[in-house]
Amino acid sequence: MRAFSGTPAEWNQLLLQFPDAHILQTWEWGESKIRNGWMPETFIWQNDAQKVEACALILRRELKFGFLKLRVLYSPKGPTLNWANDALRKRVFDDLQGYAKAQKAIFLKIDPDVLLGTGVPGTEGETTNQPGHDLEQTLKKRGWLFSQDQIQFRNTVLIDLTRGEEEILAAMKQKTRYNIRLAVRRGVKVRQATIEDLPMLYRIYAQTAIRDDFVIRGQDYYLALWQSFMQAGMCQALIAEVESEPVAGLFIMHFNRVARYMYGMSTEKFRELMPNHLLQWEAISLSKQLGCDSYDMWGAPDVFDESDGMWGVYRFKEGFNGVTARHIGAWDFPARPCLYKLYTRVLPRLLDVMRQRGKQETRKTISE
Repeated sequence: MRAFSGTPAEWNQLLLQFPDAHILQTWEWGESKIRNGWMPETFIWQNDAQKVEACALILRRELKFGFLKLRVLYSPKGPTLNWANDALRKRVFDDLQGYAKAQKAIFLKIDPDVLLGTGVPGTEGETTNQPGHDLEQTLKKRGWLFSQDQIQFRNTVLIDLTRGEEEILAAMKQKTRYNIRLAVRRGVKVRQATIEDLPMLYRIYAQTAIRDDFVIRGQDYYLALWQSFMQAGMCQALIAEVESEPVAGLFIMHFNRVARYMYGMSTEKFRELMPNHLLQWEAISLSKQLGCDSYDMWGAPDVFDESDGMWGVYRFKEGFNGVTARHIGAWDFPARPCLYKLYTRVLPRLLDVMRQRGKQETRKTISE
C-alpha cells in the first residue's frame, strides 16, 4: 500500500481498469468533501510487476469534543479491487487495518459495492451472490462490524441499458408507461440544465428536503459539487418544465459506464402531470446516449415493507422494472475499540442535533 502520486486524470483513468469502480472513488468526489472537513488521500496496491491491483480513496476527518481530538476514516464505495482474489483481499485488509491503527483513528469505514444478491428477499425472483456472503464472513472474522451508520444506500434499483429504448419502455409497468405518456400529452417539457440553472435547482432541492423530511447540506456545497462534475464531463442535469416554469429536476452522475440518479427535486406544483415519470424516462434515454450500460436509481429499502422510510420511493422506482440489487453495506474496523463503543453510543444523539440544525438552515435558505 503506497500513496498515489499522479494527477487527478490519471487516478480516474486508473479506476477505469476495474469493472466495478464507483464514481464515489473518483478524485472529484474526494475533492468535494474538503468543504465538509474531510481530507482525501489516495492509495494503490501493486504486484511484483508494478501493475496496480487495487486502489482506494480514503477520506480522513478530525473531530473535536472539547480538548479531545478524534480521527475517523472512510472509503466511500471502496476500496476497489477484484474481491475474488483471496490473497489480494487479505493484503488489502491487512494494510487498511494497519493504516487505521497507525493513524490512531477510532475506526475505518468501507462500503464496497459487493452484491449479496438481487431481487426482494423471500420472493420468486430472489438470487444469492455467494462471494458477497463470503466477504461478510471474512469481515466478521477479521473484527469488522456491520455499521450502524450506513452513509450510502445499501440497496438500489438497476436498469439494464444494453437493451433498446423500446424494449426498456415495454418492460415497465403499464401505469408507469401511461404516466410518461400523460406527461408528454399534458405539455411537460424536459431540457438539459446549464451551470446557470444550479442555484434554482438547489432551491427546489431544499423545498423537497423540507417536504419529504430529509437533511441536505448548504447551497455552496452542492453548487461546487455539481459544477465540478459537470465541468469534468461526469454529470448532466435535467429540468422538467410546465409552461416554461421549472417543476422538477434531477442530476445524473456517470462514470465507468454507469449512470446514477443521485439527486432529485420537485415542487408541489403540477404533480398531477407526472413530471417525475417523464424526467426518469429522459434520464434513462440520456444515459444510453452517454454510453452507459446501467442506470442506477440510487436507493431501495433496507427492509422491504411499508415500515421502511424508503418504501414509497421504492414503489415509484419499481414501476420502471429494474433489478433490485442488495449489497453488503458499510462495515467499520474499530481500530480503537473503547473509543469506538463510546462513539457509537454518542453518534445517534449527535446526528439528531446535526439533522435539526441542517433542517433549520435549509428552511432559512428557502425563506431568504
